[in-house]
Order: sequence, then structure tokens, then C-alpha cells
Amino acid sequence: MNEVYIVGAARTAYGRFPERTVGQLARAALDACVGDAGAQIGDIEAVFFANAGQGATTGQHTIRGQVALRGAGLPGVPIVNVENACASGASALHLAVSAIRSGQVDVALALGAEQLSVADRTTATNLFDGGIDIVRRDEDLARLGVRPGDGTVFMGIYAALAERYGLDQRQLAAVTAKNRGHAARNPYATYRTPLTVEEICAARVIAPPLTKPMCAPIGDGAAAILLCGTRSRFASGRAVRVRATALASATDRDLDDEAGHISGRLARMAYEQAGLSPDEISLAEVHDATAVGEILQTRFLGLADGDAAARGDTALGGRIPVNTSGGLECNGHPIGATGLGQIHELVTQLRGEAGARQVARPRIGLAENGGGFLGVEEAAAAITILEAM
Repeated sequence: MNEVYIVGAARTAYGRFPERTVGQLARAALDACVGDAGAQIGDIEAVFFANAGQGATTGQHTIRGQVALRGAGLPGVPIVNVENACASGASALHLAVSAIRSGQVDVALALGAEQLSVADRTTATNLFDGGIDIVRRDEDLARLGVRPGDGTVFMGIYAALAERYGLDQRQLAAVTAKNRGHAARNPYATYRTPLTVEEICAARVIAPPLTKPMCAPIGDGAAAILLCGTRSRFASGRAVRVRATALASATDRDLDDEAGHISGRLARMAYEQAGLSPDEISLAEVHDATAVGEILQTRFLGLADGDAAARGDTALGGRIPVNTSGGLECNGHPIGATGLGQIHELVTQLRGEAGARQVARPRIGLAENGGGFLGVEEAAAAITILEAM
């Protein structure tokens, strides 16, 4: 297979920007990404556009990428629309990498954009309610032990998972406090005010044991990654190598079959593809729609246990820094952009350009991006492993 390099990476701030359209957000990320690479928009041979919410919020279905990038200088360039729940961004990256590895193109763009700050908030709720099997909804939620009335459907799922895996509120609060500290150093993050474990535990309860700061805010934002099969084609000289990408869907495994969890299966695939072990990972960005997510994902990836945040293992300066961006909890969760925002953070770190949140001499970065829920696990998930050059 051909080698693939990330030669450009950019994103917008995440938050609520009701005055900006999906197209405006996408164009901002595109222009910044191309500039970061020292490339031209005309160099792009294919675009993979990630968006999950625009159909629900505005009625713009089927040609979202073509509409968002209309007038951006890409006439005739193939644009593939990617909707894969909260894993849409990483799925777009996987497709872009595959296009280059197969020799179809030399330069591909993965771009994710989302605008969820709409006047009718029920549209966003409906979007998430559609992230599970609506026909077998009651069966699946009962199987997980979701309690009726525990917040929105996904908050109820995470609360049930916390109970199943024996995670207490202070363990979860330690994760959030750590991520608040990271986000305070990230100018793109939604929530940048540090909070203590005590403040987090005392906040409004969403679904016991989850309090509001432990839960990711949805919102608006965009992220773009430019990939190339030729390391030195562009002038920036800051390429990052793609060591592995792995994408999978849920299985109908038994709830007690932890070894068969989608993230564990993907991790084994990605580590084998990269020729690496978990001990060689320098830092990770994992999908923490709640603090429960960070603990479970680092466990399935073989990186850390449930008390790692409390010990300082996953903080900056710790053994394996996790979610240096602040994670979804604090950085924000504009669905289609989320997975590519994770990649932007890893690229920034591996280039040594993260400023106040810089990890010391990182070599290998891992991103895990999951979405939806089917049966007892994420409906879709992707893992990406990157290497500093």
C-alpha cells in the first residue's frame, strides 16, 4: 500500500455560532487547512465531507458537501458525503486515506462541519434519538439497563454503562477536572474554565452519576485534514505519517463479552496494522461524549484503567496524556467535525506546535472516534494511529 501523510490540519473554534452557516464554517476550515499545508485548493483531487446533523436541522439532505463547498474553488472535484453518526469525521479520514493508498488520488481532503445552534432545539434531540435502532429501541435499552427518565437517550446509556462497570462519581469527576485543565490551554475549546472534582460533583445531575460538566456540549464547528501520498510535495515540511486507520461496525455480541467490544477489536486491528503495541502510544484523543467514555475507551484500547485520571497518569506530564484538547466534554462535540478535530489535536502535538498544552517529545498519537449505539456498543467506530516525522 502507498504511504499516506497528513500535510495540512486546521479547525475552527467550537461553540454556538448561530449566525454562521455550515458552508461558512467548512470554508474557514478548508482555507486554513490548505494554507497550513502550503498548498492550493486546486491541488485537491477528492473530498470526503462529514456531517451528521444538517438534514435534521435544516432539511438539507443528500448533497450536503456539494452545497457547503459551493463556490469554494472545487468545481468538478468528487465530493463524497459521509454520515456515520458521531464517527463521521474519522470515517471520512479513513476513506481519504484509502483513496490515496489505493492510488486513486495523490491529494485528498477530509472535512467535517456541523451547525447545531438552531432555534428549534428539538431537532438536535431528534438527531440523537435516531442514533440507535428505533425499531428495537426498548429492547436494546432494557438490555443495557437504561433507567427511564435518565436524561436523553445517550446520557441514559452512559449512566447505565457507569453502573455496569462500577464507575463512581469521583472517578468520573477526576476525568472531567483533568480535561477542564487541558481545555483551559486550548483556545479552540468551548469550556475553558477549570473546575475541581468537588465543583463537578456538586453540579446539576443529568443522569446519575453524571453531572452537567461530565457531558459533552453539542454545537458548531469545522475541522479539515489534507492528506497526500507524497511527503515532500508541499512546502510546509511538517508532514505527519498515517500508520494505521481501522473502521468497524457493531456486532451482536453478548454484553459480557468484553473482549469482543468494538473498540477492543479495532485496537487490535490498528496496532497490528501499525506494527505497534499500546505501550508505544505517546498520547491519545478518545471519544468522551461523557467522562464514562474516556474511562471505558482507554480501558478497551489497553492504555489506562479507571483510576488513571485521579493518579495523574492521563494528564499533561503524566504517563499517557489523554484528550489534551479537553476532549469532547470540554472541547465540544460538533458531530461531523469531532473525529477530525481529534486528528488536528494529534497532528498539532506531533509537530510540537501545541504551546501550553504540548506533550513532551511525542512520537505516536492515537485517536478513537465512535458514534451511535447498536445493541450493547457503538454502532460505528474508527481508530487512527499517527507518527511524528
